[in-house]
Amino acid sequence: MDASVDLVNLAPLAQLLAFGALVGGAPLLWLRLRSRAHAGSPERLRALTLLTLFLTFDLVIFGAFTRLTDSGLGCPDWPGCYGQFSPLGARGEIQAAQTAMPTGPVTHSKAWIEMIHRYLASGVGFLILVLCIQSWRQRRQAASLVSPWWSTLTLVWVCMQGAFGALTVTMKLFPAIVTLHLLGGLGLLVLLAWQAQAYAPRPLRLGSGLRRAVLVLFVLTVAQVALGGWVSTNYAVLACDAFPQCHAGQWWPAMDFEQGFTLWRALGENAEGGLLPFAALTAIHMAHRLGAVVLLAVLVAVACGLWRRGAEARPWGVWLLGLAAWQLLSGLSNVVLDWPLLAALAHTGGAAALLTLLSFLLARLRQGAVHPGPL
Repeated sequence: MDASVDLVNLAPLAQLLAFGALVGGAPLLWLRLRSRAHAGSPERLRALTLLTLFLTFDLVIFGAFTRLTDSGLGCPDWPGCYGQFSPLGARGEIQAAQTAMPTGPVTHSKAWIEMIHRYLASGVGFLILVLCIQSWRQRRQAASLVSPWWSTLTLVWVCMQGAFGALTVTMKLFPAIVTLHLLGGLGLLVLLAWQAQAYAPRPLRLGSGLRRAVLVLFVLTVAQVALGGWVSTNYAVLACDAFPQCHAGQWWPAMDFEQGFTLWRALGENAEGGLLPFAALTAIHMAHRLGAVVLLAVLVAVACGLWRRGAEARPWGVWLLGLAAWQLLSGLSNVVLDWPLLAALAHTGGAAALLTLLSFLLARLRQGAVHPGPL
């Protein structure tokens, strides 16, 4: 990569923000035309929140696609590409970089993937800005449902996501930064899911024990997603190439947890700048496997508890079991099929869907606890 490139070049920032308004404005116009009957009402805010949630989910998946295709440095600067709004304006620089290193990190296709990710992110940011403005404008009508401070927090959160997006480039895919960027995207899903449920209260009343179990499941899911992000950003998926053993004939191979979970280090390096040993990658992979066993056990127990609570709670248990099966199959596919792109995307999508579903469920349970009734 050309060391003379300015890692932060704000020249195309205005164009990028304008294009983000265009990207976000198209679905916003569709929503406005579709929901004229609910103009100025909490129903419109809920519809906008759900639309933003859907597009944020898509952005998380495309972010995973960007990472898995090694396109995170497809443009070596931020927020544009060699100081240009699009790769079209940087064809010469990209061609020179691709000629020097034909497989990347900078190629024409990777540059486009990286910039499309940034265009989508700017569109989601625009929608969250509109959601925040509308929430404050309609706070008197919606005061009993959800505070506008939730959308304000979401706006601050997405701005921090943009900052982490810049750091992923300027710090050359530093694993801790990339993992935090992934978790930040999933955090946006949680915030938006909670708000969407608050605009259409449907309390779910369960016993305190089962409510606590759902909360524990949510915390364990966040921890497991963080472990999964650490596996992905350190390229440790294939550190174990067999299942249920790690390597053929090895249930507990040589592992270096200290170096594997040294968080502040460059990609592929240990804390001293040397090469990260394979035993460290194996430790990262095995930690995620062991976490999956714990999470799967708790998830099945919670799903069975929901199933036994009757017709209102049973669909939640079915969805949880379905997502557990999805994650198990997609995770195994990554190992036994040599990390195919489709399986990797499916695994990321399953994790995002599971966190979103649990956020919906926790919001319903919170409403049931605030407005108690017969169990």
